[in-house]
Amino acid sequence: MKFERNVLVGFLILSMLLGAFLQNDYFLHLLVLVLMYTMLASSLNLIVGYVGEFPLGHVAFFGLGAYTVAILSAPSVGVPLTLTIPAAAVVAAAAGWLIGRITLRLNGPFFVIITLAFSEVLRLLAGNWISLTNGPMGISSIPHPALLDMVPWLQGKRGFVMLGVLLAAITFYVGYRLVYSSAGRAAVTLRENRYVAQSVGIDPFRYSMFVFVIAAFLAGVAGAYYATYISFVGPEVFGFPFTATMIIIVLLGGKGSLIGPVLGAVIVTLLEAYLREFKELRLSLFGLIVMAVVLFAPDGVMGYVRQRFLPFFKRASHA
Repeated sequence: MKFERNVLVGFLILSMLLGAFLQNDYFLHLLVLVLMYTMLASSLNLIVGYVGEFPLGHVAFFGLGAYTVAILSAPSVGVPLTLTIPAAAVVAAAAGWLIGRITLRLNGPFFVIITLAFSEVLRLLAGNWISLTNGPMGISSIPHPALLDMVPWLQGKRGFVMLGVLLAAITFYVGYRLVYSSAGRAAVTLRENRYVAQSVGIDPFRYSMFVFVIAAFLAGVAGAYYATYISFVGPEVFGFPFTATMIIIVLLGGKGSLIGPVLGAVIVTLLEAYLREFKELRLSLFGLIVMAVVLFAPDGVMGYVRQRFLPFFKRASHA
């Protein structure tokens, strides 16, 4: 418990220091990607790692957050960006509540298929509702946060690193409080054995819904951060590439651990940056690396480290 908290705080401090002293825009860009992927994978990890469900359509909440910021910050609407990010999280959470009421009563492949269908419906809507989303052309020229433009030191990618650190801190805090609350422990009990959980009075739908909505809320935050950084949102935010990246990060880092998504995000971002030099072979090499990790460390990097240094983790948990 304390070990996870200290690692997460250390990651935020390190990210802040790197953002403050790095001068290379490319390295700052990689740090922004790490923070964005960390937030996104942390939201998915709450469902996969603690509830035990596998929502292939989790990217829908990421896309909703991105489009909410894009639409509300348009000149015709004119909502300040400081309000659009919370609004994006609320819209994603509302969608999570709606889709959760349908999907969480289902089990196994039915849950996976319906969540995937939900994200596909949103992708089609984004591509065809031209009056609202500008269709396949997407929404461009999304404004940056005004504060980042007012403070010279925060202009450019450094400001987005600091914004990412703030949003990641919120994500970690919400995730940490959830996992180590009674609701989080109930969700873990459901993951291990649904029938045993019911026998001790845990309502599967109630606790799964609570975690599902929180995860959608955090995915909406990640989507809002993505939209403000890229300054463009198109239907591809609901596409499978984002879903695949989320899944790979969670599996590589280790599901069911708050540190896992952080490790996975760092590994995936650095691998993607390094393997770009291999051009056509990049995806094949990346796939082979992921397969090797899954085969030899099925619980991810964090699971392997935990097994390898089990005495240390026992002492840390009782410290």
